[in-house]
Amino acid sequence: MAPTILVVGATGNTGKHAVQGLSKLFEGTQYRILGLTRSLDSPISKRLAALPQVEMLEKDWTRIDAAWLKNQHVEKAFVAPHNLIHQFYDESSLLVAMLNANVKYVVKLSTMLEFIGPANPVFYGRAHWAIENLLHQPEFEGLQWTSLRPNVFTNTFLGSVVEWIRKFRETGQQDRLDLVPAADVPVSLIDPADIGKVASALLALEDPTPHNKATYVLRGADDVTGRDIVAMVEEEIGTKVSNVEFKSTVMIDALGTHGIYPERAIPSIKAGCDFVWAGQCTTYGTPTAKEILSLAPPEITAREGFKRLLEGAE
Repeated sequence: MAPTILVVGATGNTGKHAVQGLSKLFEGTQYRILGLTRSLDSPISKRLAALPQVEMLEKDWTRIDAAWLKNQHVEKAFVAPHNLIHQFYDESSLLVAMLNANVKYVVKLSTMLEFIGPANPVFYGRAHWAIENLLHQPEFEGLQWTSLRPNVFTNTFLGSVVEWIRKFRETGQQDRLDLVPAADVPVSLIDPADIGKVASALLALEDPTPHNKATYVLRGADDVTGRDIVAMVEEEIGTKVSNVEFKSTVMIDALGTHGIYPERAIPSIKAGCDFVWAGQCTTYGTPTAKEILSLAPPEITAREGFKRLLEGAE
């Protein structure tokens, strides 16, 4: 079997872009890119499976063990884990399996720099801190790794805005426009396509040693405020937005209402907004790591990401 690059979360926000990038970078080589999906019948799984070098497989990544990794000849991997309350158990189990299977190099998706720490109020920031510290232990010397610390995804803050626009176009009626960002405090939004580009560039390196044990901050190409977002919406719909709520947490409340997270976790998720509203999550505070700027710099602006969402770009 061909040497394999495994993509965990291959149909997700960042994983699909990592698969697309890897397909281009490894086309015509001996490598196989193996993407994991919940369903081979989903449209995105089918599109990815049609790419050169790519094979898609229905597999629950939380049940992967060392024997399976060895059988699949996995040499490298991109891991985009969930941020649910059992993240540490699932992700650490996978990384231990990779260590025992002699996987050579892993690029791990972490979370925003401001969330990472042992006493951070954002629970999944503590989980990512714990995972990075686990990887730093001497027992993991046999596994090379890089952790990416991206800012807020463009679609996280603008996805609901695009839905608002679509509803307005259908009905001609304006509901309240709820925006997480503050009116005048900038925040950097990074497009998942830029994150996938970074991951694929790292995994394509013949020797990733210079990036071993590195934790890289990834900001977006620019910064945007709540008022900037309103201006983009008004330009798109050709009229004024009549009712807007800045610093809204309606989107986060819905995570509990819809059962995605337990209600007890919602205050912890909301605590992350304080870092955004304090202006800490910008391109000029702690910028994108210089190593990433040299290798695969983020290029998609907030406006361009907004347009991509409106066009349904994948």
